[in-house]
Amino acid sequence: MASVKPDVDPAETPLLTALGGSTVVAVQPTTYTDKYAGLTPYEISVLREQVETPIVKTTFFSAYRFATKKDILLVALAVLLAMIEGSLKALMPIMFGLFAQNFVEYIQSRDFYDNYGGYENFLQYNATFHNVTNIETTDFQSKLYFDSPYYNGTFNDTLVPQYISPYDFQRQANYDAVYFIYFAVVEFITSYASTFVFNDRGEILAARIRKNYLASIMKQNMAYFDNVGTGEITTRISSDTLTIQDGISEKLGYLISFSSTFACSFIVGYSLSPRLAGLLTSIAVLIVASFYFASSRMTALYNNASNGASSGGSVIDEILSSIRNVQAFGIQERLAAKYDSSLSLSQKYAQRAGFYAGAITGIAWLGLYLDDAMVFWQGAQFLARGEISLFAVVTILPSMVLGLLAITSIAPHVRAVTAATSAINKIYTTIDRESAIDSSSKPGRTLSRLEGNIELKNIKFIYPSRPDVTVMQDFNLQIKAGATVALVGASGSGKSTIVGLIERFYNPVCGQVLLDGVDINDLSVKWLRRQIGLVSQEPILFAGTIFENVAYGLVGTPHECASEIEQRELVEKACREANAMIFIDSLPKGLDTHVGERGFLLSGGQKQRLAIARAIVANPKLLLLDEATSALDTNSEGIVQDALDKASKNRTTIVIAHRLSTVTNADMIVVMKSGTILERGTHEQLIALRGHYFELVQMQSIQRHINEEIENFSDNALESHYAENSIDEKAVVLDDQDRECWSEEDKIWDSNKDAGATQLLLSRSHTAKSISSFLISNVEGLHRKYSVIELVRFLFELSLPERNINIAGLVCAVIMAAGYPYNSIIYSDGVDALGELPDVDRMNQRLLKDIIIYLIMGAIELIFPIMTVGLFTYAGQRLVRRIRMRTLRQISRQDISFFDKTENTAGALTFAISRDSGAIEALSGVTLGQIVSSLIMIFGGLGVGLVVAVKLAAVTSPCVPLLLAAGCYKFYLLAKHQENLTEAYSKSSSYASEAAAAIKTVAALTREDNVVATYASTLDAIYHSGRRQNSYAAAIYGIAQALVYLTQCLMFWYGSNLIRTDGYSVFMFFVAVIAIVNGSQYGSIIFTYAVDMAKAYDAAGNIKRLYDKTPVIDSWSDNGVVPQNVQGDVEFKNVHFRYPTRPNVPVLRGLNLSIKKGQYVALVGASGCGKSTTVGLIERFYDPLSGQVLLDGQDVSSLNINAYRSHIALVQQEPTLYSGTVRENVKYGSLDSEVSDEKMIEVCKQANIHDFIMSLPDGYDTMCGAKGSLFSGGQKQRIAIARALIRNPKILLLDEATSALDNESEKIVQAALDNAAKGRTTIAIAHRLSTIQKADLIFVLENGRVLESGTHQELLANKSRYYELVKLQELESKEH
Repeated sequence: MASVKPDVDPAETPLLTALGGSTVVAVQPTTYTDKYAGLTPYEISVLREQVETPIVKTTFFSAYRFATKKDILLVALAVLLAMIEGSLKALMPIMFGLFAQNFVEYIQSRDFYDNYGGYENFLQYNATFHNVTNIETTDFQSKLYFDSPYYNGTFNDTLVPQYISPYDFQRQANYDAVYFIYFAVVEFITSYASTFVFNDRGEILAARIRKNYLASIMKQNMAYFDNVGTGEITTRISSDTLTIQDGISEKLGYLISFSSTFACSFIVGYSLSPRLAGLLTSIAVLIVASFYFASSRMTALYNNASNGASSGGSVIDEILSSIRNVQAFGIQERLAAKYDSSLSLSQKYAQRAGFYAGAITGIAWLGLYLDDAMVFWQGAQFLARGEISLFAVVTILPSMVLGLLAITSIAPHVRAVTAATSAINKIYTTIDRESAIDSSSKPGRTLSRLEGNIELKNIKFIYPSRPDVTVMQDFNLQIKAGATVALVGASGSGKSTIVGLIERFYNPVCGQVLLDGVDINDLSVKWLRRQIGLVSQEPILFAGTIFENVAYGLVGTPHECASEIEQRELVEKACREANAMIFIDSLPKGLDTHVGERGFLLSGGQKQRLAIARAIVANPKLLLLDEATSALDTNSEGIVQDALDKASKNRTTIVIAHRLSTVTNADMIVVMKSGTILERGTHEQLIALRGHYFELVQMQSIQRHINEEIENFSDNALESHYAENSIDEKAVVLDDQDRECWSEEDKIWDSNKDAGATQLLLSRSHTAKSISSFLISNVEGLHRKYSVIELVRFLFELSLPERNINIAGLVCAVIMAAGYPYNSIIYSDGVDALGELPDVDRMNQRLLKDIIIYLIMGAIELIFPIMTVGLFTYAGQRLVRRIRMRTLRQISRQDISFFDKTENTAGALTFAISRDSGAIEALSGVTLGQIVSSLIMIFGGLGVGLVVAVKLAAVTSPCVPLLLAAGCYKFYLLAKHQENLTEAYSKSSSYASEAAAAIKTVAALTREDNVVATYASTLDAIYHSGRRQNSYAAAIYGIAQALVYLTQCLMFWYGSNLIRTDGYSVFMFFVAVIAIVNGSQYGSIIFTYAVDMAKAYDAAGNIKRLYDKTPVIDSWSDNGVVPQNVQGDVEFKNVHFRYPTRPNVPVLRGLNLSIKKGQYVALVGASGCGKSTTVGLIERFYDPLSGQVLLDGQDVSSLNINAYRSHIALVQQEPTLYSGTVRENVKYGSLDSEVSDEKMIEVCKQANIHDFIMSLPDGYDTMCGAKGSLFSGGQKQRIAIARALIRNPKILLLDEATSALDNESEKIVQAALDNAAKGRTTIAIAHRLSTIQKADLIFVLENGRVLESGTHQELLANKSRYYELVKLQELESKEH
């Protein structure tokens, strides 16, 4: 039963078809009819307005929409500086031409006059020549003149080269070399300033985009979230905004700089020779046209790839936010396969885009070599005819080539800008969406005096995401001010819909909702919601303290700006009324205790009480209670219900309830079914009718004789006796360890642990430390840091499946890059050949060979860049897909304690997967090809230079390591900065994800502005913390760029010395210059990717750290005994437990209980007594600190985890569904993914959900929406129960499995569960004691121990704690 280890290559298809004994279910496509059929045009417009998102037209410049005048001025300055920097590079060919002309003229002068033994001898021979009458009588030296190209049949003084003395030559070279120093200073200033400003403003503008995106999300109407999952929002606000930031930061500066170089190079060329430059421009036009076509295709393809990755983000969020359910059912691989289908789409489009990126580079290289060939062909002819100078030819060629090289270097940065343009459209589509119900909109009436009369008039309602199902038709209901009205009825009858309409979460397609006679559509949305206190069925808390969570209820009230002391008084009062102060006072930090993301550190009952306190703290005029006490234990429910009864006075209260005991005192009870009202009246009136309500009461009735036995019991004594004196089983870790003390539990633990652990404890002095001390000493240390070599080896091992592809890409990259060092030889030979003038024939003979070589190289350099970038992209996308898949699988494999840590929230982990894989992706493809090429150019150039001109290369080559060192230091700075950003952005993304996931609660509390402001302050802190690092990195980049000019200064100065003293030729000099200096300059482009490399370094470390983490309870492990013939006996033997993240808080303190096979056992007790922890230990989400959990006498820790869990099914308190069809969700429970539809239908009937499913237009093919958002709580719960039953487990765990069901469904489902319990062990956690009366054994837990146990009748006879709980759940008054 053990899962297969992750050695499968998810980059292959089909993927994950047989992992862990499961296969991907292929759902047959369903033919859907027009979903708006039968609706009027007005109704269709109302629905579409709420759910559809129009596509907006954006451009790259839309990124600057939120820029201030200061930002615009700074960005404009950065653009200007980048243009100056690029223009400066375009001036280099002029210097190059000046030196080339000076060198050629000096060498011609030197060689000519050396033939005569010097200039003075030439003058003597020249005088002798004029007296010669017969050439035969001329001395040998004079004859040299007649044989030289300077003799054209007659004596011609004009063809004799001008004499240049070595001193004059060196003085001019020194003078020209100084310009390089000036250029270096200007280069440092412009490159540093432009890079810093682009990065600085890029971060600020990206932060504003993030803020406005979140603000837009916060104001959207609820129907928008029915189709957009939290994961997609997290991906957009993290990954897409990072893409935008990347495209408007330093890469934009590089793009402008290279573009400026390209443009100015052509200006230089045209100023020197319009004819020759025009010929070269024809080649440039071809390149620009190809560039435009390829970049537009690349943008479209990357846009499609991004959509695939974003849709996968919602799948990740679903998996990680319900990780307990995922691990319990072992469906990691099946859900991962859904994620992989999104990745396959992304991979396909990105791989295609890679070949287009390669085509850009290939065509540019082709143009470069065609330019060389054109200049040496036509330029030489112009030179021979005297139409242009040698200076012009030698300047135009490198100038135009430099322009084309700029185009080849521009491709990765164009990709960044085009990717940013694509991301801008996705982000702005949301930002510009006009919400149908906009809470941020200022227009709208406010009532000076609010009474609280509510009327729903002729309401027709349809959920926008499910337009083919009418929820309400001609619905009418009046609620008088100050009245308490209860809504009861089956799940899906429309009760929660009424709450949604009053809160204005949705708009009805017809009819009106009136408040004091005013249509709420005319009221300010924010004002309306501030008059309402809402407690939802599933309580939502936010990461922060208890005080902060309750104080959120004061937002928008006069108390919002009150002092903290006043607010604390109000919060404490509300918490006491909600019966929350009892457990709050037991916490070490009281109201300042952190609750964790979404309140996961508290039990369901504790969260619900805080939600109630939050709802009543502002004393609202309207109170909406949607199953407000559903998650409370019996005792707390009674006390809280009493508080709610008091809170309901003098305000209009609408109560949605399944427990009818909570609504008997309501002024009016409305019985609903299928969106219509069946009955209405008081409790007594409806009981007297003996209609539908009477039947519901009968279903929830507890045996009548209990009332007589306990009628004299004192409620006051009961309440004081049962005061909750234990903290939550998941309460928060104590920061002050001095609060620990020796306890009975600690002594028991010491006596039961193995000798090694005992010795460890006893070896220290007896301080106030015990079990928690032992745990704290074993807490995982700080994150390990990996060296660059380790991470390179790690990525190499990860990419082994693509080894052959990468080798092929590397070979292509070597061939592509080797062309540049070889070009230095051909180019230098061409320049040297121009010096053959006036011997035109010899010049043309040498140039013809060079031109042919250039044409061959052009063809090669067209093909191999396409192959290089295409292959690297193809391999990189496969690698990224595999990393994403394996990272998700590795995360979902971790122990549950891993997810308990505050840094490992679903939002943070979703962001991490997107960020880290995206960083690896950014380093692959065209970027990797460019880096490999740059390295080959640098070291290949050094090699060629040392071979051809050893002295010159030996002196100047040490400058190259300086250049590399500067780049490496920039990489180091950026890596450190990226590490800090990773943690900061992870926290901010987690916060945004939490707010988006709880959007209904945020909207009800009108916390939208508060959420956005908090998020903005977080982003502001990130910006200020990283500004200095940005400045340092920009300065290092400026130094690296300036070093190129200083190296050229040294090269030209020392080279001129070698020409003067060592007889260096033009060929030798220019080979060294082009191969070393220009090669290093072009190769230094590698450091423009320092940010990408830093991100990839950080990402690789995060990924390796995760991959190296092996969980204690490992679903990938084959270890452990596979249980055979499982009976279902469960036993806890002296179990002690503390949550690993809260080692100072004892939860179970010596729990002992024994459950025999086939027994139906119930666990009851106050919230925080250890019930859910017991279920978690049975599922083996955790291992106990001491003691044993046994299955059929075997310690569960010795069993194979997958085989063990295959015999268990879990139904949690808060039901979890996944995006996809109902069919898929039910079948997730089966070990066999190919389970028949007949079996599925059978269990759905048992769970009382089949009829409802079949009533939907698409039946079992109905989509559930993100996290089951398209179904009510009761409907989701019944689907979850069906999912558990289809597993046919030996052990069935029900954690409040019927808490969300209406009375009628509860009775049917409970009967089904009773039948399902036959032949298997069933363990139920229950607050509704009516559901467990028939249990074979009931355990009453308190403070982590069994207080009493027995059958229902036995425990009643004991007249102890269970007796008290039953008293509090009495449904009918004595007279009924």
